[in-house]
Amino acid sequence: MMAIGIALAGGILMFLLLYFVVIVRIAPKSQVKSRIQTFRRPVLEETEVRSGAAELRDIPFTERVLLPFFHEVELRLIHLAPRELHGLLAKRIMYAGKQYVWSVNAFVCFWVVLTVLGFLVSFLFVSSHGTFAFAQRMVIMFTGIAIGGMLPFMFLTTLITRRRKAILHQLPEVLDLLCISVQAGLSFDGSLAKIIEKMKGPFIEECDKMMRDMRMGMTRRLALTNMARRCELQEVHLFTAAIIQSDRMGTSMGKTLVVQADNMRERRRQHAKAQALKAPVKIIFPLVLFIFPALFVVVLVPTLLTLMKNL
Repeated sequence: MMAIGIALAGGILMFLLLYFVVIVRIAPKSQVKSRIQTFRRPVLEETEVRSGAAELRDIPFTERVLLPFFHEVELRLIHLAPRELHGLLAKRIMYAGKQYVWSVNAFVCFWVVLTVLGFLVSFLFVSSHGTFAFAQRMVIMFTGIAIGGMLPFMFLTTLITRRRKAILHQLPEVLDLLCISVQAGLSFDGSLAKIIEKMKGPFIEECDKMMRDMRMGMTRRLALTNMARRCELQEVHLFTAAIIQSDRMGTSMGKTLVVQADNMRERRRQHAKAQALKAPVKIIFPLVLFIFPALFVVVLVPTLLTLMKNL
């Protein structure tokens, strides 16, 4: 039983590694290639149908065998996940900025496989230690399943938190550059295009997506609204609402950007003050657990040793 469990755990780990490589490295390239071929390739003629076998041999092994296999595995494993999980994960992946890199099906597949892996690891641990009672074994196995099921969501939450912090850190700088560029005579779109060309970061990526949407025919109002939804931050909502209102009312874009830049700098200053005020509360636990015991040892131990010698 132990050997079977170890073999299953090792097989699942190998499956996860191979699946990660295929989905992250190979699947996007094959999707782009197939999309280009649909645009370039005309309607199949009889000669093209006859050369289908030759074309099949030209397709790489990963695109011919591995990708269909993993897609079939995804479809099988998705049935094990709740249906309501699909919409929630789509939003969370969008907030993390990975909507064009990860798919919901791939994430659900990872979640199911890691849950099974957590069960196998806990089962192997319980089997190798026969001193546990039945209740203890159940608790350990449920804990392993919970840890395996929570790891993907914890990782996704960490990505979302880091991305939002990076957006908040970059937003005032982008607004200052926009304000200077618009006051120098550039349009809002031209200023944003110059900033996108020179800078990098999560907020710049969202601005780039917004500009691509506008080039594809979407109105500026809808593109800004979609950008605010993707970021899901109050500061970005305020910025996009001010730009949309200025565009609709015909007011000066430069004055609007000046007000928004001042507002964002003030909000950033207030946020820094709030974090500074939280520092004394957060430092209590390190003081009590680590610093105070060390001070007590340094101060009291020599006195106690002296008293013991005198006695």
